[in-house]
Amino acid sequence: MTPASSTDILIVGGGIAGLWLNARLRRAGFDTVLVECGTLGGGQSMKSQGIIHGGAKYALHGALTGASEAIAHMPQRWRESLAGTGELDLQGVRVLSEAHYLWSPGGLAGNLTSFFASKAVRGRVEAVKGQDLPPALQDRAFKGKAYRLAELVLDVPSLIKRLADLADDSLLAARHLEPLNEGGKLAGLIVDGHPIHAQRVVISAGAGTEDLLQQLGLQQPAMQRRPLHMVLVKAPTLKPLYAHCLGSGPKPRITVTTHPAADGQWVWYLGGDLAEAEGVARSEAEQITTARHELNKLVPWIDLSQAQWATVRVDRAEPAQSSLVRPDNAFLAEQDHLMVGWPTKLALAPDFADRVISALDRDGIQPGVHAPLPPHAMPLLGQPVWDTLFV
Repeated sequence: MTPASSTDILIVGGGIAGLWLNARLRRAGFDTVLVECGTLGGGQSMKSQGIIHGGAKYALHGALTGASEAIAHMPQRWRESLAGTGELDLQGVRVLSEAHYLWSPGGLAGNLTSFFASKAVRGRVEAVKGQDLPPALQDRAFKGKAYRLAELVLDVPSLIKRLADLADDSLLAARHLEPLNEGGKLAGLIVDGHPIHAQRVVISAGAGTEDLLQQLGLQQPAMQRRPLHMVLVKAPTLKPLYAHCLGSGPKPRITVTTHPAADGQWVWYLGGDLAEAEGVARSEAEQITTARHELNKLVPWIDLSQAQWATVRVDRAEPAQSSLVRPDNAFLAEQDHLMVGWPTKLALAPDFADRVISALDRDGIQPGVHAPLPPHAMPLLGQPVWDTLFV
C-alpha cells in the first residue's frame, strides 16, 4: 500500500452531480478529490437530453406538484452560472436552445385548459407562431399550437468538459475502491491501493452507487432504477426541435431534443411517454418502428426515408420510493462520515450540492491544508451517445 494522502471531501462519481458539487466545494475553498472509475459523464449524464426543467412538465394535469415546485427556480440558477454570475462560472457551455417548448399537434386536449390556468406555469408559458416557432415546426403543414417555456437545453458534453476544467487536478481515475476504516468508522477510501483520508466521503455515482454501497457493507439508502428506452434518429432533413409533444394524458406523448453529431448532422433524441413503460418492454426493432410511426403522424412533412435509427436504454438511478414513483427533489442520506445521494434530475444538481454544503456547515466542517495528490491518471471525458451509436 502506498503512503496515505488526505483531502477535505472525497467524492465518488464523475457525472453532473459529482462534478457540480466538486466545483462548488473548490470555489468555497475546500480541498477535494473526485474519483471516477469510468469516464466523466459516461453513465446517466451523457444519456440525458440536457433539459433544464422548470416544472411545467410535471403540471400537465393542471395541479401544482412537489416536483414542479421543487424545480421551479432551477432554470434561473443555471442561467446565472452560464452567464458567469452564478454559483459557478459556466461560461463557454453550449446552450442548444434558450427555450423548451410545449407542442400540440392539433387542438388542445381538454385537460390542458386547467394546465394553462395553473399557478405552476403562470408567467412561464407564452404562445408562439410563425417565425417564432421551433425551426422543425415552421412548415405550412403544421396546424398545431406551440408554447414557449422559460426553460433551456444544454449541450451536456460541453457542460461535462467545463466542469472537468473547473476541477483542475482534483480528478482521479480509479479501478478499485475499498473502505478506509479507522476506529470502526469510515475515514476515507483506498483507491487502487492508495489510502485517501477525508473529513467526509460523498458517493454520487448514479446507478453505480448500489454496488459501491455493497462494497462498503451498507444496504441503505436503497436505490431504485426507473428504466427508459430512448430513440435516436439522424437524418440530413432534420431541423432543431426542443419540445414536449402533448398528448391526452399527464405525461408528454414524446419529448424531442436535438443534438449535434460529430459529422455536423442533427440527431433527434426522443423520450417522453414513448420511452417509458411500454417502450421499455419493446425490443429495439419494435421501439424504432413505434417511433417512426409517431414521427410520421406528428411531423409528416419531414422526410425520414434516409434516416438512421438507434435506441439506448437508460437506468434512471434514484432513492427507492414507494411504487417506483419519481422523487421530487435531490436526495442526500448521511451515516457518520459518509454521504450518499442522487440529484434525481440533471437540473437538480445545484440542489444536491446545496444539501451537501448545508450538511457540512451544520457539522462545522472547514477547509484544511493538504498536500497535493502524487502524480495520478485523470479520467477521460465520456462520449455523447449519438456519436457512439452512429459510426
